[in-house]
Amino acid sequence: MQTIAQLVAAIRPLDENKQAEAVQYINGLVKPLNSLGRLEALAVQLAGMPGLTTLENLQKEIIVMCADHGVYQEGVAISPQQVTHLQALNMQKGTSGVCVLAKSNHTSVLPVDIGIDCEPIEAMLTLKVGRGSGNITRGPAMSRADAELLLLCSARLVQQRAAEGIAVFGTGELGMANTTPASAIISVLTGCDAHEVVGIGANLPAERLQHKEAVVRQAIEVNQPDPTDAIDVLAKVGGYDLVGMTGVILGAGACGLPVVLDGFLSYAAAIAACQIAPEVKQYCIPSHFSAEKGSRRALEHLNLTPYLYLDLRLGEGSGAALAMSIISAACAMYCEMGVLAESGISLQA
Repeated sequence: MQTIAQLVAAIRPLDENKQAEAVQYINGLVKPLNSLGRLEALAVQLAGMPGLTTLENLQKEIIVMCADHGVYQEGVAISPQQVTHLQALNMQKGTSGVCVLAKSNHTSVLPVDIGIDCEPIEAMLTLKVGRGSGNITRGPAMSRADAELLLLCSARLVQQRAAEGIAVFGTGELGMANTTPASAIISVLTGCDAHEVVGIGANLPAERLQHKEAVVRQAIEVNQPDPTDAIDVLAKVGGYDLVGMTGVILGAGACGLPVVLDGFLSYAAAIAACQIAPEVKQYCIPSHFSAEKGSRRALEHLNLTPYLYLDLRLGEGSGAALAMSIISAACAMYCEMGVLAESGISLQA
């Protein structure tokens, strides 16, 4: 298995020559200059990715990392913890939110058991090293060794799926109480107080928000994660699903392929991934502005502007599933639109 250093070294800058060629080509399409706005910028970004030899008929897949969290014991979520297991079964059936949204955009969904507190689920891919991470208010979520292992295993999964033809990846997650460790990660890595990033998650009553903030602060105080070491932060105050998503982002970058971020949990993973390998940011495509409270702070830190504003906070990769249509549109523009030189149209004054 490759090392973290080797994974990071495999992430190359975008090809500026290909991007310049893409700009020139797009400027010659049958439309006013820059009239398709961010779709044009997205097509240029995709054209510069070394893992894409064409923008036609790109196969898309959302990898959903599913895991439970020990911090659930602190009363930071209202849904029963077994919902993680039950919803994972629904993903297997293709009936969860992300599955139906992805299907509408010709995108596959790959659920992964990376730490659900249950027996193995038949036919579900597993990277499990434990049945739920540790309670971060009492100690680390996992050992650094487990964090590094899961990071590399998740990246290797992306590399395997890329070898099988997937060209666009999406990040997704499933796990009761997982907005708490995500808030802790963002708080540590951006240097902000828990109050700025802790939200209601899956409908936590507003009167329990102060308790959730206190839990995040306690987790940080107990574990003392190093803000200059994202793997240390993921291991100490994160969770298996968050480590897995970070690995997906790094794996996509190492393949030279785009990775579509989902919402709040994805932002936390992306902040970690971009600290580990700053070049990977060029491969990240932000899907939507999550309704979770800390989204603005996280996106400001990443300096990324989402494409969709729909007040979503389902998670699972649902926003990424919707954004796949925007990628398809950018690619259709690039591959199918007419060229001015062949149209008889002149846009010169």
